[in-house]
Amino acid sequence: MSLAPIRHRVALVLLLAPLGACGGGESEPGSRAGTLATEARITIADVGFATPESVLHDTISDVYLVSNINGDPLGRDDNGFISRVAPDGSVIALKWIDGSTSDATLNAPKGMAVSGSSLFVADIDCVRIFDLASGAPTGEVCVPEATFLNDIAADEYGTLWVTDTGFSEGFAPSGTDAVYRMAADGRMNAIAEGDFLGHPNGIAVGSRGIFVVTFGSGEVFTLTADGERTTVLPASDRQLDGVEFVRDGGFMFSSWGEQAVLRVGPTGALRRIVTDIEAPADIGYDARRNRVLIPLFNANQVLIEALDG
Repeated sequence: MSLAPIRHRVALVLLLAPLGACGGGESEPGSRAGTLATEARITIADVGFATPESVLHDTISDVYLVSNINGDPLGRDDNGFISRVAPDGSVIALKWIDGSTSDATLNAPKGMAVSGSSLFVADIDCVRIFDLASGAPTGEVCVPEATFLNDIAADEYGTLWVTDTGFSEGFAPSGTDAVYRMAADGRMNAIAEGDFLGHPNGIAVGSRGIFVVTFGSGEVFTLTADGERTTVLPASDRQLDGVEFVRDGGFMFSSWGEQAVLRVGPTGALRRIVTDIEAPADIGYDARRNRVLIPLFNANQVLIEALDG
């Protein structure tokens, strides 16, 4: 397989006015059916999402991508799909990439990352690769020893960082907990592996380093490129899922245990910023509009929530 060269592009910023409430029902491309909006929140419901696991802001096209497991997170059923959603909450294409078609494979798509002109998707034991503009499949990199590839982050050099949460059927530990480095040529190497990773889930990479949140141990830690670990937040019962840097210099993460999204400010202060949300999965961040994008795993909904700073 070959990977597309890494390119950096800047898209125009779109300013959105507050939306009014909209009716329910399945969305046609470009419609606002199924969305409820206030100045602070847009709720996208009853549009056909099926076990939404991750939301990613594609800054090139200025759209939100939603990965839908559509059933068992470990099921090799090839019925997963990726939706394309406008920033106003309207569904552009519910099944933009559809595993049930003959030309694409998606079993249980989870975390996603964009690098250059490609979209990378974690799918059980493979990273699936698609053309970012068309959604056409362009390749895959599989990890035979992996059992639950979960999240992906891309750095500025085109390197991808991928977590294996280490689950098997029934969410029993599989012993494959790992964080992988995937080079631009597709080579995959573990930089850290073992139970000490606490079932690593979400990952974010930037100038502040490699941040990992864990579902099993409820920790936040950083890793160096050589796998050296430093604890940021200690073990808890929070069951952490997604993590994103925010533009004020802090970061935020989702917690199944607290049913919330929490934010750590640049000085280290921790607070809940979205509460009373069941099963918030792999969050995304729209830095242009300063929004957190929250897939609700069990409710088959996506929340778009404005942040306050």
